Amino acid sequence: MNQKPTLHFFCGKMAAGKSTLARKIAAKTNAVLISEDVWLSTLYPAEINNFNDYLTYSARLKAIVLPHVQTLLRQGLSVVLDFPGNTPKQRAWFRSIFEPAIANHVLHSIEVSDERCKQQLRKRNQGKSEGAAFTTEAEFDAITQYFQPPTTAEGFNLKTYA
Repeated sequence: MNQKPTLHFFCGKMAAGKSTLARKIAAKTNAVLISEDVWLSTLYPAEINNFNDYLTYSARLKAIVLPHVQTLLRQGLSVVLDFPGNTPKQRAWFRSIFEPAIANHVLHSIEVSDERCKQQLRKRNQGKSEGAAFTTEAEFDAITQYFQPPTTAEGFNLKTYA
């Protein structure tokens, strides 16, 4: 069987469970997992102090990740990118990876309530898993205002989780 590799990526509010799902999919599909939070916290441990810092360093990381992931896909390896796809602009970045690489893709969209996300955020803040930054509920509210769920008009292979 000569199947095209797949790029898996995610949409969901902060603390919706995207990273947990990413790890499960990577293990199940034997795919390469690349986690933005882990890379950013390792490369820039003292530089990211607010949301604008995150945007700056995330853009730097994406610039190097894009060609790297395209190479992996062209080599026949499936990739799970644990980077947010929470706006049309962010999702367009994923498209710029898989289309030139002629790879399959799946956009995994997690639909959970703000309250459930906040519960999981509080739990995450207590446990502080690798790459997880402490985030307040006020920061959650500020960031969530930019969240835009995917639409069918965007044309992604969409898998939804409730």
